[in-house]
Amino acid sequence: MIDKIVESQLKIIQEMAEKTWPIAFGEILSKEQLEYMMKMMYSLDVLEKQLNSGHEFYLYFENEIPLGFMGIELNYKGLNQLKIHKLYILPNQQGKGIGEKFIRFASEKCSDLKIEILTLNVNRFNKAVTFYEKLGFKNVKSEDIEIGNGYLMEDFVMEKEIK
Repeated sequence: MIDKIVESQLKIIQEMAEKTWPIAFGEILSKEQLEYMMKMMYSLDVLEKQLNSGHEFYLYFENEIPLGFMGIELNYKGLNQLKIHKLYILPNQQGKGIGEKFIRFASEKCSDLKIEILTLNVNRFNKAVTFYEKLGFKNVKSEDIEIGNGYLMEDFVMEKEIK
């Protein structure tokens, strides 16, 4: 079951990120960059600001236990797009279709709101690239995003057309 969360549940997102990020990025990013990005993206202050500025966060529950999370933004940069900013599944729950359920949920939200493009960024070296391709996303460009402290996010921008 996918549920929209409220501010008091942001700690769950933070805790899940602490469990998923070292596995997802441990071989891609240095320990220092990983720690820097966790503080930059998953401190409760940052998550609260995102929630209060229009981001929506969702948790996937099975038997009342959270197994994954997604963060989205409607009308990203004023465009007719829905941007997935965060999508992570606990490592021991991957491969069970939870990520696909989140993508289907986001796609349905796009359809309901007449949004034509579902977009996301993914690290160029992340194995999730093939997961997104399998679900109909196309790599539209590469971008390097300076995030401070001399670090870059080296991403693909991927899009899926919603009809």
